[in-house]
Amino acid sequence: MKNTSITVFFLSLFTSISFGHGTASDPPADRDRKITFPDTAEYKTLVLDLHTHTVFSDGHVWPRIRVGEALRDGLDGLAITDHLEFQPHLEDIPHPDRNRAYLDAKSAAKGKSLLVIPGVEITRRAPASHMNAIFIEDANLLFRAPVPPEPFSSRVYTRKAEEWPPQLAVEAANEQGAFVFWNHPFWTSDFPEGIPRIPEFHQKNAKAGLLHGIEIANGRNYSEEAFQIALDYNLTLLGVSDVHNLIDWDYEPHKGGHRPVTLVLAKERTSESIKEALFDRRTVVWFKNSLMGRSQHLGPLLEASLSLHDASYGDGEILNVSMTNTSDADFHLRNKSKYNFYRHTSVITIGQHSTEKIMVKTGTKIGRAELDFEVLNAFTAPLQTATLKLVTGVEGDD
Repeated sequence: MKNTSITVFFLSLFTSISFGHGTASDPPADRDRKITFPDTAEYKTLVLDLHTHTVFSDGHVWPRIRVGEALRDGLDGLAITDHLEFQPHLEDIPHPDRNRAYLDAKSAAKGKSLLVIPGVEITRRAPASHMNAIFIEDANLLFRAPVPPEPFSSRVYTRKAEEWPPQLAVEAANEQGAFVFWNHPFWTSDFPEGIPRIPEFHQKNAKAGLLHGIEIANGRNYSEEAFQIALDYNLTLLGVSDVHNLIDWDYEPHKGGHRPVTLVLAKERTSESIKEALFDRRTVVWFKNSLMGRSQHLGPLLEASLSLHDASYGDGEILNVSMTNTSDADFHLRNKSKYNFYRHTSVITIGQHSTEKIMVKTGTKIGRAELDFEVLNAFTAPLQTATLKLVTGVEGDD
């Protein structure tokens, strides 16, 4: 009874904070927790979390709390992906309609800036393991519900629900036009050494176009092997929170932390455009203070985030130039250009949303500055860092 009272208290508290007075306006996004990355020259950079849980499976908050958290974090899109088969709260919260979590979240987000995406988690043991299906039409068609045992046993219920072949669930999701991805492939329950190897089940579905993405970052964990699997099988790169508790508890944004997210490069800020971008694999993963993405997607994001400006010479022949970072990443850069720096070593850090002044020893005065960098916390493949060229004109050049 004591735990139930505490849970009800926190649900009431967070509901009142996030949705007070029933207004349609968004709760103010905290500047120090809002996840912000600039648009690229061609696409809008949208921030998404595509794997979250609520009390409608094994999470510990109501769906509308997830909406409130997402608004505070400045997310553009959110998918609540409760387990279809694993239902530890079913005795307390019976819900024969597996669309309930999405419908509650969608209702909470009405009139707000957040796009709520319908989704579920298909839950099996290896080799299928766990998969998310998002942009679904009806969650109830993706599983076969057994009759709950008396007295209720979530273990028995899950075992009976898992008897429906996972391949049929994958095919049912694809019949609805869903985007399907392999969850936390590096789970030690499937691979005790933490090194994933793609099973034949996922190989066949990837080759058949029925599996579309893979999580390379989930919660506090990241997998270079999963990154390589994505490249080998042409799968979309994804980073997710897989949050079950409060975001504030698990990621401590008040201490500078953030949930892992997928940055989707979309043509428009719509669900349809997000879906199109995911199928086209236009994503970059934001995990802790690192970015992971294919070079054709990560490169433009880096170019949009970092820029040179106000380049000029003082009394001598040392070039003064400012570098500005408009993203949430603290970029660690190694100088790879033909010029050395005057007051910095070859490795510099440009903090998030800040400007750093750099002095460059060009030898003689130049009219156009080109600086080449290795971005030490941006990866285009496992252990392969991104490169970046920044260019600016020099003031006062004739």
